[in-house]
Amino acid sequence: MAPNAAEPPSVALSITTQQIRELDLSPLAPLQAASVESLVAMAGQLELELIWPRADDDLRELSEVPEVRLWSLRADALNPWLPLVLERSRGTLTRHVAMLLPHGFSRSEGIRFAPESLDLWITHRLFWLDGWSAEAGVPCRQGLAQMAAVLGFELDPLFWSAAAPPPAEG
Repeated sequence: MAPNAAEPPSVALSITTQQIRELDLSPLAPLQAASVESLVAMAGQLELELIWPRADDDLRELSEVPEVRLWSLRADALNPWLPLVLERSRGTLTRHVAMLLPHGFSRSEGIRFAPESLDLWITHRLFWLDGWSAEAGVPCRQGLAQMAAVLGFELDPLFWSAAAPPPAEG
């Protein structure tokens, strides 16, 4: 990002305890109805506030709470574009991926994903999102590279050339 570039405006959605318990994805309904172009345009702007009260002696991270994790898994499965639109700089994307993948946490290093899991998940998601957006005629590879970088995944410069569809036979 350029030094004086303005941060994109964020969109915040609160997910209530009841919605989490009921696996209710209705807060995502407006996004589910949005066009591919609209979703690509809002890359990195969606903040999800998962409301799950915990006792003072409950030291678990949200990703360790089975109900919250299950809601996140369902949201991701039914909305595979979700990681693209999730806010990146304040941790929303990282927290979401922590709901999906094995990871550890340390106070000094933060979330550390199991490398093989992250490699498989991010590669799969990059291929899916690239195909999904290309099918709609809306390129989003720059946003995908930024999404991957936030998760500590550095794309090889040849990644997209390897992902390109084979030339048509003629």
